[in-house]
Amino acid sequence: MTEDRTTGVRAAADRIIELEEELEVSGDAVVDGDPLAQARAALHAWIDAMTGVVVTPALGRVTLIHGNGTRSTISSPELPFAMSAPMKAGRQED
Repeated sequence: MTEDRTTGVRAAADRIIELEEELEVSGDAVVDGDPLAQARAALHAWIDAMTGVVVTPALGRVTLIHGNGTRSTISSPELPFAMSAPMKAGRQED
């Protein structure tokens, strides 16, 4: 990761931690090294275990459905659009 990118990621992580502290909750941030690799591996395993997904671009939300019926929501302005199927070219309304 470049120095500028690392600085930007660290600043974003620090800001999130500050906002959480205002709510009297704590969080942990990792932005590089083995802890980041471990976090990615855990996230990939969690996503790979999902059994369904609901993508709602208008709400900026992706809801994962897990095998035991629980749901997990990811709020993102970009992810739902990246996951949405593109409109079919030439599609006509009825």
